Amino acid sequence: MDLTRRNFLKFTSAAGAWGVAGAAQRVTASVPKSEMEDWYGVLVDTTVCIGCRKCEWACKDYNKLPNQPIEKYDDKSVFGHMRRPDSETYTVVNGYDDPNNPEKPYYVKVQCMHCLEPACVSACIVGALTKDEKTGAVVYDAWKCIGCRYCMASCPFQIPTYEYENALTPQVRKCTFCFDRLPKYGGKPACVEICPVGALTFGKRSELIELAHDRIAKYPDKYVDHVYGENELGGTAWMYLSGKPMWEMDMMKFKDRPIPSYTEPVQHGLFKHFIPEISLFAFLGGIMWLFKSREEEKGRTEGGDK
Repeated sequence: MDLTRRNFLKFTSAAGAWGVAGAAQRVTASVPKSEMEDWYGVLVDTTVCIGCRKCEWACKDYNKLPNQPIEKYDDKSVFGHMRRPDSETYTVVNGYDDPNNPEKPYYVKVQCMHCLEPACVSACIVGALTKDEKTGAVVYDAWKCIGCRYCMASCPFQIPTYEYENALTPQVRKCTFCFDRLPKYGGKPACVEICPVGALTFGKRSELIELAHDRIAKYPDKYVDHVYGENELGGTAWMYLSGKPMWEMDMMKFKDRPIPSYTEPVQHGLFKHFIPEISLFAFLGGIMWLFKSREEEKGRTEGGDK
């Protein structure tokens, strides 16, 4: 078949539709809730954390990110402002005053929450982000990523970051849950392993929830009666115990319903029955090719007339 302009446009539009129809990820109800509770998680006890930031150092060390000697992490001046993860820092610890105990602030570790039903996975149109059904980790495949950054726009916790400074091969960056270290492979996350005071507890999510409620029942004056992440947005792998509501420490207050349950009925319906986004890109690419060919043909004609 000759590659005419008409055939080229037909091909690019069809290829785009086929590509996205296969890549769009449906995360809601893909795994029974009972199985989700057996995924791994981490319980963060903010009343125990001392703000040593060794977890930050261990994360950078294991993931081979730009780092500094561990002694430098004793610097408390960083708690003077709120920090967020970035492309070279997958986790940070922020400090918050405790009105009842000014000498002992609360410290809150921030990283990817590894939602049970992640909005980023649902939003990714090429399947570069997936939910591992054995461990529960949200895993990123840079080879599939096209840099659309829909994951960044969709994340309610505003976690994924982008290597804007990398002009040639930028990637989306976030906590990996030390996926290759999980018990499936014989280990636990580097941040959990280094914590000197046991503020981070790793295990099956169902067991962590039970542990959290046991602590609340045993020390009702120490904790608010809420496990942050147990139900928010359908539940998250990282959960928090605290002496005051987490939304008073820069963690958003959410309802229990997962975000994909709002968007997927429309999103995947469009992908299945209408024109997906990448079809538009393919179509526009075809238009560019068409006009470029016309300009080249015009240039040759004008050149021949001289």
